[in-house]
Amino acid sequence: MSGTIYLLQDDGTLAAMTEQPYANESRLQSLLADYPDLLAGEQMDEQSPRRWLLVSREVGIPLVEDGGNAMSLDHLFLDQDGIPTLVEVKRSSDTRIRREVVGQMLDYAAHAMAYWTDETIRSRYQERCLSEGLDADASLIEFLKSAVDDESGAAVEAYWDRVKTNLLAGRIRLVFVADQIPAELRRIVEFLNRFTNPVEVLAVEVPQFAGEGLRTLVPRVIGQTSETQTRKRSSSARGERWTEERFYAKMAEYGLDAEAQVARKIGAWAESRAARLRWGTGVVDGSFVPLPVTGDVEWSLFAVYTNGQVDVSFGNYVKYPPFDRQDMRLKLRDRLNDIEGVAIERNRIDKYPKIPLSILGTRDNLDQFLAAFDWFIEQAEGWYRREQ
Repeated sequence: MSGTIYLLQDDGTLAAMTEQPYANESRLQSLLADYPDLLAGEQMDEQSPRRWLLVSREVGIPLVEDGGNAMSLDHLFLDQDGIPTLVEVKRSSDTRIRREVVGQMLDYAAHAMAYWTDETIRSRYQERCLSEGLDADASLIEFLKSAVDDESGAAVEAYWDRVKTNLLAGRIRLVFVADQIPAELRRIVEFLNRFTNPVEVLAVEVPQFAGEGLRTLVPRVIGQTSETQTRKRSSSARGERWTEERFYAKMAEYGLDAEAQVARKIGAWAESRAARLRWGTGVVDGSFVPLPVTGDVEWSLFAVYTNGQVDVSFGNYVKYPPFDRQDMRLKLRDRLNDIEGVAIERNRIDKYPKIPLSILGTRDNLDQFLAAFDWFIEQAEGWYRREQ
């Protein structure tokens, strides 16, 4: 350890602060959990600084399906785009940080990708919030505030959908954290980050400086060149509105050819109902929403996503008559539940329940689904005529 920084104090004197080792590895781990900004998300992406949601510390990873947790990751974070970020912490004095930690992290990542689901991650996040006396959904909405306008349950569900999509696409981030990153690890990280896509591999150096009763932490990201930043940023097409061509290309990338056929039929039905299609601006997944108009109300019926899901927009129906009435939403739910494989619970009729496009793959099921929304539009139009 070596190095000194100087703090210019109000009285004009300099306070010398020298680089000091952490007392133990767990101290650095605790600091990361308490202060996730130490991961230096603004250095990882200057255009859209990464922000961090702690899922949990000491996250278990199984070696076999349905097996017990045989390995334990130091930290699991999510960023605002729902990208799982696996963090392993070592002190520079630990000889394993030179090469062994790379194999360890790749082992974690390989088994996590094989056996974790979005529900696994969501459950661990909820357990952590419960242990800290926090409301999981309220904490997530607070985290998302600067990223989304919607502060309802729809935003929460959409976020966990992005987590699921990222897992399916292999879009994760591996981060090594230490007080100093040795040259051997630096070279491996730079190599992996250059040649792995969509996986991002980085190291964060967090030295601490102490003196005059003060302590300063100075994080620095290692492994991300301007070339890799540009390449990986462009692959996400952040904030761009989706098009029909790009939407179905994404479904093809996921291997959802059958689901894409269903989505196209839904789009054709929307056109027959003179409903405008609004294409989404999702970072990871595309969407379209049929928007039929009755009177002065443009109804957001449901959202079809490139990950093969349909979100039924009960949470929007509550705003306008006649579907502001619970009995009308229950009638729609009953029509949808008549579809084989669909089971929307009663307590979801003011939220955004999901129906997999795969369920609508049979002609009868798709016909029932579209007939339910034909009925929906007829009820809305009938109410408008009566009120005129």
